[in-house]
Amino acid sequence: MDKQSAVVFRNVGQLYFPQIRVECHYSLTSEHRWSSNDWIGIFQMGWSSVKQYHTYTWALVPEGYTEGTTVDYCAVFQASYLPRPSAVEYQFVYVNKVGKVCARSRPFTFCAPKPLEELETLKEEQDGEDGEEEELLLVIPRAQLLQSRLEQSLKKQAGLQKALDEAKKEAETETETSKRARLEWERERQAMKEEITELRDNLRQSCEMLKRLEEKHTDIKYSQEIQISELRKLVAEKGENQQQVQELRDEVKVLADREEQANMELQRLKERVKKMSSQMKHDEEKRKSLQVEIEASAAEVQGLQEQLEASDHVAEALRKELRDLGTQRNHTHAELHQVRLQVAQLTLQLSDQDLALREERATWALEREAYRHAAEIDKKKLQDLSCELQRKEEWLQEERTERDNLEAELGREKMVLCKAKGELQELKAALRKVQKGREQEQLHKQDLVTCIRQLEMKLGIGQETKIKQYAFNASLQILQSERELAHSATPRSASSSFFLEESSTSNPTETLNQSEGDEPPVDSQGEKTQLSKPQTGEGKQLILPELVNPVLSELADSPMW
Repeated sequence: MDKQSAVVFRNVGQLYFPQIRVECHYSLTSEHRWSSNDWIGIFQMGWSSVKQYHTYTWALVPEGYTEGTTVDYCAVFQASYLPRPSAVEYQFVYVNKVGKVCARSRPFTFCAPKPLEELETLKEEQDGEDGEEEELLLVIPRAQLLQSRLEQSLKKQAGLQKALDEAKKEAETETETSKRARLEWERERQAMKEEITELRDNLRQSCEMLKRLEEKHTDIKYSQEIQISELRKLVAEKGENQQQVQELRDEVKVLADREEQANMELQRLKERVKKMSSQMKHDEEKRKSLQVEIEASAAEVQGLQEQLEASDHVAEALRKELRDLGTQRNHTHAELHQVRLQVAQLTLQLSDQDLALREERATWALEREAYRHAAEIDKKKLQDLSCELQRKEEWLQEERTERDNLEAELGREKMVLCKAKGELQELKAALRKVQKGREQEQLHKQDLVTCIRQLEMKLGIGQETKIKQYAFNASLQILQSERELAHSATPRSASSSFFLEESSTSNPTETLNQSEGDEPPVDSQGEKTQLSKPQTGEGKQLILPELVNPVLSELADSPMW
């Protein structure tokens, strides 16, 4: 048989009787892909082709079989199809639907039972009419007795295997439920983590994060203390579970004691066999006494001796069978002990898994409560922050409105300032022009003063009035030119230039007085009257025709402009 075969034959005997049906026990592993066309055949050793089978039967599986799982089942070969008893060796072969050999069993033979080995006497107790127990001797074929005992042991083994499979299924279901619960817990934990990250991101935007983190730290310490108390409770539960495991071990010990009692029963049976042997010895002694008494019946004694020898052979055969049965029983007891140990190990594993699952559930519940508590705290913090944000937004809105108003006022003031700057620049330009005009006027006045002095020197005092009239006419021309320049400027510059003109329309002698010394200014109206008087009354005396032309010619020749 291959080491990694997908099918395994179990409990294959060395001898089979062709008069009784043969059961072939096999196990299908999770790697095998079963089909309804799979079959099991009895092949003679040394076969070379799958078609060289002696007989075959279909390989069946129990109801509810799912592919990819391990299962144990039994195939039955009827007695009418079995080969005849001989020394030829046979073996079971498992063939799949494609014709591929999946497994082979160890070799076995079919042999006929001996005449004396075919029957077996059993004692059966039966209640009589008077209430007394009566013993009945039953004669049963030994093969049938062995077959019944084998079936009983197989039934027990099948029951134990079913219990083991059920335990495995329960363990698998528990693991699946734990996995599902773990996945759900992971999902909820992930969702809670996402919510917490969002809340933390929102909280990072606030300025009170540090203080609230300290509060959260205290909450986490409190939850850790709760977890420590829960862990202590779980440790106590673990101790209780260990006590339950100890109780199970005690039960295993009780089962071992029962096995010891069964061994005691075997010893009692052996003692009975010994008693029977002692009784047989007593019979031999009687036979010797009978030989002494009946010497004549030698032929009968020889016959009795032969019978006794035959009974000795039978007793020896019975002893051998009892030994074989004892070994088989010990083997079955050992298998039962191993199965019970496996069941105990499985129960221990289940208890450990239950403990782990409870611990995970407890930790999950603790984490969930802690996360909920943290989420509630974060929600409260968010509400407080939202209120503060609303207040700040209202305050910012008010500040924005005030800022907009101030910006509008600033814009207006800037416009006014720009206008004022433009006007100021215009005024500065006009003032510069006026200053230039003043400078030119002063220069012109200085020229006039020099001209007047020259004229006074030439003409003398009698010609003062004509010189003054001429200077006044020149000043009027200069004022007209300044007014033309002022009309080209802005209204304000015009007003300022007009003011300057009014100041400059004073008597030209004012400039002369200011330049010559500390003489008082003369009113312009007085000058006009004074000038107008010689024009009207004293014109005949002052205006000399012979002096006007030389004066004008000299003025024209002098550098006045």
